[in-house]
Amino acid sequence: MSPSSSFPETMTTTTTTTAKEDRKTHAVDIRIFFLIITTAMGISFLTGVLLGPSSPTDIFPGAISSAIANSALQQEIKVKTARRSRTKHASEIGERLPDLNERHVNFQQPVLEDFGDGSGAIQYAVDSDGGIVPRKMSQEEHLPSGQHLMVDLMNVEADFLNSEQRLADAMVESIKTAGLTLLSYHCHSLLPAGVSCVGVLLESHISFHTWPEEGVITLDLFTCGPKPLLPVVPDLERLFGIPRNKANSTTEKEEIISKWSHELRGFRNKNDKSNSYLDNSSDLATWVFSPLLFGTKKQVVSVNSPHQRIDIWDYLSKESTPSYDDAIKFNLTEGDPRWLTSEIVTPDRLLFLDGNIQSARDSEREYHETLVHPAMFAHPNPKHVAVIGGGEGATVREILKHNTVESVVMIEVDEMLVNIAREHLAYMSNCSDIIGLADSCFDDSRATIIYEDATQWFKDHYGKLATKEKAVPSFDVIILDAFDPKQGSEMYKDTEFLDALYASLSQEGVFSLHIGNHHTIHDPKPDMGVYAPREQFFNLLESHPSTAAMIVYEEAHCGFEEPHAFLTVCKDTTCKSRWYAQPVAVDDEIYDRIKRTKSNKPALIHFDGATQHSFQFTPRAWETVYCRREPEPFECSYRGLDMSKKLFEMADEEEEEEGSFEIKTQTINGEEIKSVYATVDIPKGSYIMPSDVASSVVLSDDIMKGLKDNIAVKETGEVTVIKNFLDFVDKHGHPSMSKGTKLNYVEVGGSTFIRKSQDPKEINVGRWLPEHPSGKIPVWSPLYDRHMMAFDVFIVATRDIKAGEEVVRPIKY
Repeated sequence: MSPSSSFPETMTTTTTTTAKEDRKTHAVDIRIFFLIITTAMGISFLTGVLLGPSSPTDIFPGAISSAIANSALQQEIKVKTARRSRTKHASEIGERLPDLNERHVNFQQPVLEDFGDGSGAIQYAVDSDGGIVPRKMSQEEHLPSGQHLMVDLMNVEADFLNSEQRLADAMVESIKTAGLTLLSYHCHSLLPAGVSCVGVLLESHISFHTWPEEGVITLDLFTCGPKPLLPVVPDLERLFGIPRNKANSTTEKEEIISKWSHELRGFRNKNDKSNSYLDNSSDLATWVFSPLLFGTKKQVVSVNSPHQRIDIWDYLSKESTPSYDDAIKFNLTEGDPRWLTSEIVTPDRLLFLDGNIQSARDSEREYHETLVHPAMFAHPNPKHVAVIGGGEGATVREILKHNTVESVVMIEVDEMLVNIAREHLAYMSNCSDIIGLADSCFDDSRATIIYEDATQWFKDHYGKLATKEKAVPSFDVIILDAFDPKQGSEMYKDTEFLDALYASLSQEGVFSLHIGNHHTIHDPKPDMGVYAPREQFFNLLESHPSTAAMIVYEEAHCGFEEPHAFLTVCKDTTCKSRWYAQPVAVDDEIYDRIKRTKSNKPALIHFDGATQHSFQFTPRAWETVYCRREPEPFECSYRGLDMSKKLFEMADEEEEEEGSFEIKTQTINGEEIKSVYATVDIPKGSYIMPSDVASSVVLSDDIMKGLKDNIAVKETGEVTVIKNFLDFVDKHGHPSMSKGTKLNYVEVGGSTFIRKSQDPKEINVGRWLPEHPSGKIPVWSPLYDRHMMAFDVFIVATRDIKAGEEVVRPIKY
């Protein structure tokens, strides 16, 4: 029976009894009655005051600091309240029960007051003697922003999760440890089990809910103050992560599983936000702090060096599955259920500098091989190499694999980073498996580490006003393993540094660097948006007189969420011939140059001839964004064949199609000469024999030299076929307009019969792409890189050609 129904029943019974005894009642003075009642109430009140608990610590022993307890700043009120029954889902509300208790603790002394006199809010704090003292609050604390920390713990002891007192103690202690200010808290016990609590903080709030049977507690801490919350995570795990016993054991404890997430909330000062490594847009926040799905997030190093913040974290997603190495280590066989879980997966190790991701253990070799080896193989014989940055040691490791290298100079400003890398990232500088190298690449006899600012170091040693002796006469290759241009490093804006960098390079010198995320076709003009600093850097390189070629390539296997881009810059165009070498030629060079390993495993796990071949063509998005430059680059008008123009082909006998040309034989000075004549009218701009010229044979200078060398060998006798072929190439071939590629195009179709002339009045066809207005190909143009063969071979009518008119091309082509 509910309380509401029992109350009227009692009243009815009382009334009936009074009626029966009406004849036996006696008159009582109403004044005496009220006097008795008032006296009894007074005595009861005084008794409660004198005999009640003198301090909340009588109920929460050890829960509240002695300073607060001695000042009697809190009181406990026990009231009847409603409990929420355990339900299937946390959002459902259970039945309300009238007879269960809650705990509600308030702090009586106000800790925040504003008297409205313009002096601002006053915060009260406890001094060393336990007294209350006011202090002026900083304006920073009033910003509409905050930090939000969420922590989920599993395998927690059920008794702890069902105890209001123990949970309240843990909450108060965690707030004290965090240096925050607790104003009050409120806890409810639930049926059949569980506790919900919320604490009101001066800075905002803390709350949690428990599931004792499942061994789970979820906590939520939000603060508006400036104190960082990340250091609180270990304390929350310690105070609330009381492990439960394993099944069927009274001594063995289960491992606490912890998942947590940290977010910056609200609207903060833009500069403070962008400069904070906690910023939601930083890689550290995106990769580690924000996601709750990771099964493991362990802080290895978090320290501020004199130059930057260094963070190293181990992380493992619960969705991860075993790698090849994991399978070998744990001897996994077919059907093993661990193939589908993260139980034995080795966590990845991440390095962040100022919140920006630098490397991941699982993919750093792909990244550093991509950064180093394309540039190294673009030089014919790299002996002296410099590294700017590279404090982890992996860049030096890859360079030392080349047997041509005599010296490596690494200029790294942050000695603390190198020391941390030696201890916690030792795999990145591990050269122990490479024959002839020291166990640590840092300790190799060919390696020198200089702890200075690289920008100033190059100015001092190779600049126009250099005052110090050169480390080596010149470097053949320089690897810039520093921040990418997006991060706005002054290094990429300093023209004096660039001059010194170029001056330090040999005649065929090359330098390479990582330039950040790839472009997409949706990106704005290159000088707008987040990559405007990269475009400014490109402009400096393009305008520098020592830049002969710039080549952009991408790699999607570096461990980042998106493909990342790299740039190789050459002082001489001859690097292009090695860059565009056939895969088999690159593989042959790798065999000759790369050192062997003690384990007989390949020294390179990612880079080879086929990989280099994939770097030879800049992705189309770079072309798209490049053509959004203003004014639009000249070659952007030739991004593809003009669909409004017609194609005029030779006759195809196999397809029995009539052509637009015929070949006639004439006798000139006693020599029979074949010429091409149009059989139809051909408008200006039309494409001439596109199918034939697209079938042109591509020969490198090296191939041509090899064929000529074969003829020169006396033992082979006369090689008529090769001679005839070379004569054909001399007559019908022409070099690429791109200097340094050492490529030649040999036409093999009907276009070979088009007569050549020096008379401009006769010439009526020419290259599809006219000569660049500047008179030379730009040092950076993804269009020339991507469409060079089309620009080299396609022919168009340079004026209207009438039916019956001979087709004539220029001698210089």
